[in-house]
Amino acid sequence: MIRVLVADDEPLIRAGIRMILTSAEDIDVVAEAADGQQALELAREHAVDVVLLDIQMPVLDGLTALAELPRYAPAAKALVLTTFGEPENVLRAVTSGGAGFLLKDTAPAELILAVRAAARGHAFLSPAATRHIVDSLAATPAAGARGEAARRRLAPLSPREREVLDLLGEGLSNADAGARLHMSEATVKTYVSRILAKLRCDNRVQAALLARDALS
Repeated sequence: MIRVLVADDEPLIRAGIRMILTSAEDIDVVAEAADGQQALELAREHAVDVVLLDIQMPVLDGLTALAELPRYAPAAKALVLTTFGEPENVLRAVTSGGAGFLLKDTAPAELILAVRAAARGHAFLSPAATRHIVDSLAATPAAGARGEAARRRLAPLSPREREVLDLLGEGLSNADAGARLHMSEATVKTYVSRILAKLRCDNRVQAALLARDALS
């Protein structure tokens, strides 16, 4: 069983997430938290596998809790739930090692897939979430300053790898990118893994941001 903790200051949202996750036979919601500090303490107490963290929470916000989670529960993976209200907060979440980034209106089946992926140590970033993050951050004043650094990071990529990366920047899934480039989904997945390794990125969102920054 995948042991999950849900952290959100809205009881109705916690209840909805619990209902969705417990519909899966391999997921057990073992604890709920109303703030970030409580989430950390419960994550340690219950030895959870996956923590779902809202960004905006009292006492300790979700981003701070994400950074502190390894001290409390080193084996736990974090999925960040967000409404994308503040792009720079999302950038912090992307660069803090979260295992996934989900919209609060994510489809139930996608939420279950995200928890399973996180439990296996994989990043889960839906195309919708990727596109929203990248578009939001590309509009911030800091985007231009990141352009030159991004272009240097992208220099080692081959032309084909750049093509794949550009589609990641558009928020395309592996399947959609494959259709666009006349590749199999498995081939795109191989390219994505190679791109992340070359760019020293933890996930698709970080790579997509570099692609967009390089255009500024």
